[in-house]
Amino acid sequence: MKRTSGRMATSTNKTAAFGVKLIHKRMSKHPLHPEILTVWCALWAGGIIGPYFFKNDEGHNVTVNGDRYRAMITNFFIPELNNHNVQELWFQQDGATCHTARATIDLLKDTFGDRLISRFGPVNWPPRSCDLTQLDYFLWGYVKSLVYADKPQTLDHLEDNIRRVIADIRPQMLEKVIENMTSRLDYIRASRGSHMPEIIF
Repeated sequence: MKRTSGRMATSTNKTAAFGVKLIHKRMSKHPLHPEILTVWCALWAGGIIGPYFFKNDEGHNVTVNGDRYRAMITNFFIPELNNHNVQELWFQQDGATCHTARATIDLLKDTFGDRLISRFGPVNWPPRSCDLTQLDYFLWGYVKSLVYADKPQTLDHLEDNIRRVIADIRPQMLEKVIENMTSRLDYIRASRGSHMPEIIF
């Protein structure tokens, strides 16, 4: 990974599902599948890009698939990244099918070249490595610990809470998260890839 101006220039991105239990008035008090929001963010030392909420053309919440993921990369992430004027950014993603479809990998290679850390990418990311992904070990847990505090009853309320919590994350906190990531990687290198016996904070 590359450092730029003393700051890690790595982007980690991931989608997460947030849900609220809604009462289905006609059929049942507990719907079989609660409505959810599918949220995407990218995190780097300079800030957070997102949240991006996956919705269809009618504005309804949808899950992510390859086409929706590529549309988000093309129409949201790349323009946002260009607004931040970030150079030489490394892009890291997990092995979700929509992330690793051939068309998605081709799009990401066109954008990031060899600076792509992904399953089927130029740099392979170890599977099931949530201890090495800032969105897993920090962002989603932090956001979920705060967005449900006022017990949102609608997805719009939950979406507003997610936007507010992410907007309130200060750059100093992100710098500490990136420093923590560096410590985790140093530990993995020193132990030749063995599992971490305890969480490093």
